[in-house]
Amino acid sequence: MKKLLKSLFVLSLLATLVACAPAETKVTGKINVYTRDATSGTREAFEGFIGYKDKMTADAIETSGNGDLAAKVGADTNGIGYVSLTTDFVANNVVGLAYKGVEATEANALNGTYELQRPFSLVTRAAGTFESTDKEQLIAAFVDFIVNSVEGREVVGAAGGVVNVESGTAWATLAAKYPVLTKDNSAITLMTAGSTSVDKSLKAALEAFVPLAGNVKFQMNQTGSGDGWKRVLGSEKDGANKADIGFASRTFKAEEPVTEAMVSGVYCIDAIVAIVNKDNKTLTGIDKETLYNVYTGAVKNWEDLAK
Repeated sequence: MKKLLKSLFVLSLLATLVACAPAETKVTGKINVYTRDATSGTREAFEGFIGYKDKMTADAIETSGNGDLAAKVGADTNGIGYVSLTTDFVANNVVGLAYKGVEATEANALNGTYELQRPFSLVTRAAGTFESTDKEQLIAAFVDFIVNSVEGREVVGAAGGVVNVESGTAWATLAAKYPVLTKDNSAITLMTAGSTSVDKSLKAALEAFVPLAGNVKFQMNQTGSGDGWKRVLGSEKDGANKADIGFASRTFKAEEPVTEAMVSGVYCIDAIVAIVNKDNKTLTGIDKETLYNVYTGAVKNWEDLAK
């Protein structure tokens, strides 16, 4: 009898646990479509990949930056959007969707199997237009650090950027070219502008560079890829919004010539990831056709995606 009662108790406990376990949420109702602002390199790249430029649904909710979009989808169970792979998905309460069956990971972006990828580009002011010779050399050194050094690439990679660390050069070898690094540079502030998607990897790289460069200071003012070139070589290069390095989460356009820059290039690859609220279990993956239908408004409800 005792064994029977014990067995019945165990079965009852298991049934209770199953009943109390959180059910996977298949969301129904309207799909709330989130997009980036018109100056965003992420938006431009995503529209290009999916092919809906100038066809986006009028119901799309525009956001002010990568972090803003992630936060809004993280607060909206019915939301869908797209962000940089460098985004903190857990902190923002979102999950990334596989694209064409391939997970969005650094390894898959580097080997090319994850198709939604783009460059993180940088461009500096023209040589001779910085506030001082020391600042110009510090900018040159920082670009060398983030683009070419093993240590800089490791920092960028740890912050979500896709890089090939093994092909980098030891920072000690590169640093020897810049005597300014041995000075006290605490009175100098390096100023950056442009893409918001680079925020995490750029900040990590700048923080790592500070103790290597005489405690130089930095000021980040990331407002969108459209401002990157404009504030170092374009119409705002000599105004109140001027910067030393501009960033774009895409290739610089033909109307954004970088030939006058002291240096320009790509410091890492990034992936664009379609995201949903972490409690939305309707989809685990998505393809180009589905994203096109969602962003053009051809499909408006979550239950239509779950079929």
